Amino acid sequence: MREYLLTLCVTVAVTYLLTGPVRKFAIAAGAMPQIRARDVHREPTPRLGGIAMFGGLCAGLLVADHLPNLNGVFERSNEPRALLSGAALIWLIGVLDDKFEIDALIKLGAQMISAGVMVMQGLTILFIPVPGIGTVSLTQWQGNLLTVALVVITINAVNFVDGLDGLAAGLVCIASAAFFMYSYRIWYGYAIEAAAPATLFAAILMGMCVGFLPHNMHPARIFMGDSGSMLIGLVLAASAISIAGQVDPDALALFAGGERNATHAMVPVFIPLVLPLTIIAIPVADLVLAIVRRTWNGQSPFSADRGHLHHRLLEIGHSHSRAVLIMYFWSALIAFGAVAYSVNSASMWIVLMIVALSAVGLVLLLLPRFTPRAPRWAEGLVPPRYRRSERAAEAAAEAAALDTSGEEPEPAREAAPKAVAGVSGVNGATAVGPRSRFR
Repeated sequence: MREYLLTLCVTVAVTYLLTGPVRKFAIAAGAMPQIRARDVHREPTPRLGGIAMFGGLCAGLLVADHLPNLNGVFERSNEPRALLSGAALIWLIGVLDDKFEIDALIKLGAQMISAGVMVMQGLTILFIPVPGIGTVSLTQWQGNLLTVALVVITINAVNFVDGLDGLAAGLVCIASAAFFMYSYRIWYGYAIEAAAPATLFAAILMGMCVGFLPHNMHPARIFMGDSGSMLIGLVLAASAISIAGQVDPDALALFAGGERNATHAMVPVFIPLVLPLTIIAIPVADLVLAIVRRTWNGQSPFSADRGHLHHRLLEIGHSHSRAVLIMYFWSALIAFGAVAYSVNSASMWIVLMIVALSAVGLVLLLLPRFTPRAPRWAEGLVPPRYRRSERAAEAAAEAAALDTSGEEPEPAREAAPKAVAGVSGVNGATAVGPRSRFR
């Protein structure tokens, strides 16, 4: 565990320290697209944050290769090299897209090629456990196609959800933390060495996201871009493939006792089937809904719109930060709930806790639909937005701001000044000039 923590800390430090210089490079290189109709930020923001994240990935793998215990992962398995080669390819395509806007079909082809590169080096699904049947061995073509499909789905799911400051990095960080807990338990608790690569990948992925998040939280100073979102999506998929398709369920040796005990003991065996889906449940749900919505409207599945889950949260009245935190909450509930259930599936307390937290999440989700008003005697104890006098003053100010024609005054219709790369004030240009985080 100490070596995993050291690898995690090195990855966090390298990613965090590289992000500042990368931001300056992105501004100098002009990797700052203008505001699009679907964007929620107000000022052009540099991209290419994936460069720093890829640096953190390389640093984490390099440190792990020189540690006494983790070095065995590189000696006994080719999966770390397969991950690095596939990640380098998808990262390069993402960097080119952040700068030159590559066509969506070309990116899809690059994603499939990156997955194929990993498959050629041994990172593929060999067998899957099926409830009621047992372990089913896959042919080479079946395993390869399933691996490529899982990689492409995960990459696009993470890419689709990358729409708010800190959202994609936070969701993947939560997913990788849950996956690390599960894979470490399989590796350390059941002494299965085949789970060690997935544990290492999850620790490094967590470090990449944690190191990048301070620069990406609202208001973001830099975006990860496709170079970052596709990269962390591929690493997440590689972790899932490594443990779900490489670890033989029969090696867990859980088939003992009566039928009831065997049923409960089988839960950790079948969890790899659902855990990769639960940890990306929110991004995958957003991906599926986006494809259905765009196809139903006669649009291309790759066309952009403002119908994603995070856009809906903003539309019903949540602030930017609250929308991100709500997505964090639901992702953590699904991922860690699945891990907890795999540890002790016979405990009713785990199910009750998940149900109770789901109810809390629904209340938080629907909170903007309610307009709580504090009594006059308690107005001094609540924020101004819950005071009757403040709400009345805001309504009066909004009414006074409208002219006699019912239109907004001229200042409200003025376009935002065009930002110039390299000038202080470009969406929090701390790297090139002063700014305030609290404006």
